[in-house]
Amino acid sequence: MLSNSTLKNIFKKTALINPADLEKYEKTAQNSKTLLGNYLIEEKIVSEEELYRTASAILQTPLVDLGHETIRKDILFLVPEPLAITHEIVAWKEAGGKLYIATTDPSDIQTLDFIEKRLGRKLVVHLAAPKALREALKQYHLTLEAEFRKLTKVEEKEKEEEPEALAKLAEDLPVVRIVDSLLDHAIFERASDIHIEPKELEVSVRYRVDGILRNVMVLPKTTQAGIIARIKILSNLKLDEHRLPQDGRFKITTIDKDRYSLRVSIFPEMDGEKIVMRLLPETATVLTLEQLGFLPSPLEIIRRNIAKPHGIILVTGPTGSGKTTTLYSIINILNKPGVNIQTVEDPIEYKMPNVNQSQINPRINFTFATGLRSILRQDPNIIMVGEIRDTETADIAIHAALTGHLVLSTLHTNDAATSLPRLVDMNIPAFLIAFTANMIVAQRLVRKICPDCKTAYKLNAAETADFKKLYDLERIKSLLRGPKSANDKKSDTAITLYRGSGCKKCNDEGYKGRIGLYEVLEVTQEIKDLLGRGGTALDIARKAREQGMISILEDGLIKALMGITTIEEVMRVTKE
Repeated sequence: MLSNSTLKNIFKKTALINPADLEKYEKTAQNSKTLLGNYLIEEKIVSEEELYRTASAILQTPLVDLGHETIRKDILFLVPEPLAITHEIVAWKEAGGKLYIATTDPSDIQTLDFIEKRLGRKLVVHLAAPKALREALKQYHLTLEAEFRKLTKVEEKEKEEEPEALAKLAEDLPVVRIVDSLLDHAIFERASDIHIEPKELEVSVRYRVDGILRNVMVLPKTTQAGIIARIKILSNLKLDEHRLPQDGRFKITTIDKDRYSLRVSIFPEMDGEKIVMRLLPETATVLTLEQLGFLPSPLEIIRRNIAKPHGIILVTGPTGSGKTTTLYSIINILNKPGVNIQTVEDPIEYKMPNVNQSQINPRINFTFATGLRSILRQDPNIIMVGEIRDTETADIAIHAALTGHLVLSTLHTNDAATSLPRLVDMNIPAFLIAFTANMIVAQRLVRKICPDCKTAYKLNAAETADFKKLYDLERIKSLLRGPKSANDKKSDTAITLYRGSGCKKCNDEGYKGRIGLYEVLEVTQEIKDLLGRGGTALDIARKAREQGMISILEDGLIKALMGITTIEEVMRVTKE
């Protein structure tokens, strides 16, 4: 569908809808979280045919009707199916060395550039109405079903010669095409994980983008064996093992020469084997602490504590909250020629120059504990342990901090204050924790508002009153640093917040990218004394707050007032 901004430009140049009505329709569409074009067509304010005929004339892009055309499958599959469905774009003709593309939104330059670069040929862009394009998209499914009928016979042979039959299946062109398309599209959409989930009658594919799982496509059940076999071969796993979980890795290089390492987990379920692939960009650069989203006050605490020659620094939060990325950013600051930095990780997510990194392997008894014990004989100044999972690892880490090393690690707790009693629960004496702990960072990740469709809105009087009842607005405003927000105007009593209305660049979700919410607890002498007296997590949190600690919730509210994220996102990740 045409983007909101494109539609507004079209209506400005035509008499299809008058400006006053357009503003009203746009607000209604925004409140119902739908694109303006979809709303206008659904409500029969303007017909799809009339809208796209007008758009074609204004945009000077020829209109094509693909509803009744049969597209050659070799041309159709030049654009991967997930990309075609998500961005409503189809390759339909090839002539004179040029590829003819039909799309519902020719302003989606990012996708068009990606296809042109990937295929290495000039594109001729045509406009297509959504209804006609959806008919063309059905040809993907019909073509795949036809190609996979012949694979059913191979599946029937599996009982007799399973490894050989599966190996042959994995090299079949439709299987290779599907797996390559899924990987290409996942990278284009900035997905962190790919989920391939077998169902009773089909195979579902989902991507995790910005922390949220999104449905991508549904494949015929006949594709299941081939896709699993293909990924097992790429990951060097056992083809004929269907009853036990398996873990593996493989690497791919994109057309832009970006390298990705994929961590593969295969898990047996009732309807088959489920695959989850984590995409780890090897060419990614380590972000600075400012880029991660630390506010000036917590940033000052971090810089003060990582400058200490010894002690322990913990980063805590749930799985997938960006803990390892924070550790890498700290290591990047500490990575100087005069120090020896040793790490033991699972997995190694970024390769860092001049840092000695090692990967654990429990199958040969190379665990965090055994790795940490050996690292101490490598004359390190700084040690990074991927995670403190058990008493043994915690004990070695604490004693390493006691003997003059700076130790960085992660822990699974909900907030910073809970981390100290958690170590006590691991049978580490409280006085040792108090003596060695320098700082604890707790974090979550929230989606950022898409900058291309970001809009401001004000809370009404009732909503403002409710907001002030729930949150200490004056404290939050006093903590606000850096860029000024609209809420800094003293004469303005209404609270200004922000949201994304949805556009092509964010897949109509209103969000693009992620940023961290943080609380940084400095282990001061008062907190050390409190821990020594058997203080609870609640006591520690109360004392830290008295000393000026910004909580995760407060950090989120500050970023909502600054227009970085939405209140809904902050509530989603901070609710207990």
